[in-house]
Amino acid sequence: MEDPAALLRKLTRKNHKLESLLRKYKQNNHLQHALILLSEQASTVAELTLLYPAIHDILVQHLPCKSFYVVLQNQFSQALELSYFVDEKDGIAVPLHEAHHFSQGVTGHVFREGKTLYLTLDEMREQAELGVFKALGSPAEHWVGVPIYREKTIIGVMVSQSYQKEQSYSEQQIELLEVMSLYLATAIERVKKRELLESEVKIRTRALMQSNEALNKEIDQRKRALERQQILFKISELATQFNDIDEVYQQVHHIIRSITFADNLFIALYDKNTGWLSFPYCVDEVSDYKPRPFAKGYSELVISTEQSQLIDIERAQALVDSQIVVRSKHYNLQKFATSWMGAPLKTANGVIGLIACQAYDHKYEFNYDDMELISFVSNQIASVLQTHLANQALKASHSQLEHRVAEKTKALQQSNMHLQMQIEERKKIEQQLYHDAHHDSLTSLPNRSLFLTQLEKTLKQFQRYPEHNFAVLFIDLDKFKRINDELGHQAGDQFLIWVAQAFSECIREHDLLARLAGDEFVILLDHLSDRQQAEDVAKRIIKVMQQPFCMKGVCMQSGASIGITYSNKHYHNTDEIIRDADAAMYYAKNAGRGRYEFYHPLLTVGTGNHKTPEYHHLSALPTHFRGTDISDLTFASDDITMLEAFGEHPVLGSTSFDILKKFAAEKAEHISIELQLLEQALQLASVPGKDLLLACSTILLEQQVFTQLCEKLANQPHSLCLLFEETDIRYASNQQQENLNELTNLGYTIGINDFAKDRCDLTLLSQIPFTYVLLSSTFSKRVLQQTSYEAQLKGILAVTQLQNMQIIAKGPAILNFRSLLESHGLTRFFGKQHNIDQIQTTPISERDTRPESEKLTF
Repeated sequence: MEDPAALLRKLTRKNHKLESLLRKYKQNNHLQHALILLSEQASTVAELTLLYPAIHDILVQHLPCKSFYVVLQNQFSQALELSYFVDEKDGIAVPLHEAHHFSQGVTGHVFREGKTLYLTLDEMREQAELGVFKALGSPAEHWVGVPIYREKTIIGVMVSQSYQKEQSYSEQQIELLEVMSLYLATAIERVKKRELLESEVKIRTRALMQSNEALNKEIDQRKRALERQQILFKISELATQFNDIDEVYQQVHHIIRSITFADNLFIALYDKNTGWLSFPYCVDEVSDYKPRPFAKGYSELVISTEQSQLIDIERAQALVDSQIVVRSKHYNLQKFATSWMGAPLKTANGVIGLIACQAYDHKYEFNYDDMELISFVSNQIASVLQTHLANQALKASHSQLEHRVAEKTKALQQSNMHLQMQIEERKKIEQQLYHDAHHDSLTSLPNRSLFLTQLEKTLKQFQRYPEHNFAVLFIDLDKFKRINDELGHQAGDQFLIWVAQAFSECIREHDLLARLAGDEFVILLDHLSDRQQAEDVAKRIIKVMQQPFCMKGVCMQSGASIGITYSNKHYHNTDEIIRDADAAMYYAKNAGRGRYEFYHPLLTVGTGNHKTPEYHHLSALPTHFRGTDISDLTFASDDITMLEAFGEHPVLGSTSFDILKKFAAEKAEHISIELQLLEQALQLASVPGKDLLLACSTILLEQQVFTQLCEKLANQPHSLCLLFEETDIRYASNQQQENLNELTNLGYTIGINDFAKDRCDLTLLSQIPFTYVLLSSTFSKRVLQQTSYEAQLKGILAVTQLQNMQIIAKGPAILNFRSLLESHGLTRFFGKQHNIDQIQTTPISERDTRPESEKLTF
């Protein structure tokens, strides 16, 4: 039987283990519970001011945390700023507004060290006396500071302190603080994004409401226009469908009742010969109007002024006071109108009467809209009433005037037809006016107004759906003034018409071509998948403009300078898009005309958009190289690296030196940059066992620079290959071509870059002994998309194999993409980019294999 004492010790050890596991599980449960609460708060709170108190409440449940604050670094001033503060003693009495307050204290010490710090009161005083930090605020018995990280960058400090000596912090409680700090940065970001999203929703909602208001106004206007059109139709019916004048009066009342308040209405006719007013039609709840001589009433005011009148109680009193209106003796004994409106009946022979509406006891108040409508109606029905009145008089003397009645009837029919024609003509005029307001009168293309409207819609569509890319091409015709001067303005107009037709054939049906002014055109291309599509349209336009324009036996050559801007998230309005496309066009024109240029931010650095941009301190920019190694699907290889130069520009940041050299202010500066890059590349190329490819421009082949180039190449042994762009070689001068061949005669290695980007010119490969041929990524993609390019690739492979040239494909680093190209005969590709070590003197097998983030950049 086992010894009881040994059994007791064994059970005691197991009990200790169980207690340890219980504490561990309890701590894990606390951590999990706290993290769940933090995640819930980050998902629910609407603003940061509510997040910090929620986090504080969570911590108070698990550790002494009544005194708690959070300090974050301001990303602009880099100073530590208080984001949340609760303290049992200090309150807000501590001078937190003083500059660098937290950076001098223990909080700043934790921020600089980036490590959790737990101090007792004695330890804090000891550290303060040693000058590690300053003692600020009321001294705490226990103080814990935990750094807050976003990824690998410290952004602040979370602090909990206790003024009670018996309330210390255990390792588990400190661990809880550290875990909470890990998730705090993420929670802050989530709340900030939610605040930003809510702000954007409010802004868009406000914009939508404004748009709805504008739409409602437009709908109201269209409704009013439709109502007026219906009134015209009804009035035209009065002339033909009703023979009795009383029926005409009733229909007039019905028409007016449909557009405004007309419970009380009368029609008065004025006889100039007798000077009397008669009331052939009257519907009124108070008065029964009878014929009376012309006096000084409201009706007489309308007839004498020949204008519509709107009279309320206040204006009525003013008219009486000024003796313009004189009331009858019995006026006070009868009920008078509180609102009155009248419109004259005008004909070619003058005013024949009026139509009036009135309201009693403030039942309705007429306004200027009512007066405008009744004026419109009165102008239309005056001739109808006059015709009916004339017909009535003719019927009275029918036996004597039968012939004249027939003529009047015929005239009435003609008047009706004319009225109908006027209505149709007005419709056509409205349509023509809309077309003329939005189209160019010469070319019939959309004008600036219509183009900007469509561009605004396209920009808003892109902001909602970023995958719907678009491009704007700003086109300026070259030598247009010369055509006007030598062939005349009529020929210039014909040339613009021809250009508009030619440009229309270069774009798709749903693309928009517009004429801005003079010889400036713009094209809006939407639903694009890449920039190459915009580039293809520009090339088609340039090719079309290479055709001569002939008139009167004289032919002249024009051209087109095109600026292109492609959609990006930084565009907020159409003015920015037009500005950038215009700047790119001016650069294309200044760079030689008959070409296109994509917009680049450097084009707008300077004093204006319409000047050739000046380069800023190119020679002072720090230069770097980024390498791209060869990768092979069948075997590993790192024996070839292509050097890509880039610099840190004050406007663009890190950018390619090809872009920077393109905007160099002077040719000498461009040459200096090229030679500087060459010297740096030669230093890297001194390492054996590695071929380096350096992209150069043909400016090094000009005679005054070529001598310097040869001297630098001859100074030291190297394995450097000079790469030249295919387009530069194709348009190189005879001297540059000779110097290129001279490089190979001297034993130096050369290559051609971006081959077959625009076209596949195999004569270049057969005439010049290149060592490396780099296919453009555009050609590689087209080989997989169009079967016609497969035959071109076979030709390239045959020539390069015959000439013993190495062919390398450029394209996206996608395994499937490269596998497909391998099936077409390509086996070598440029792989992942990396930084070049500042000093590369060790053999390939012994090179530094540390992560790229730990290496120096040259």
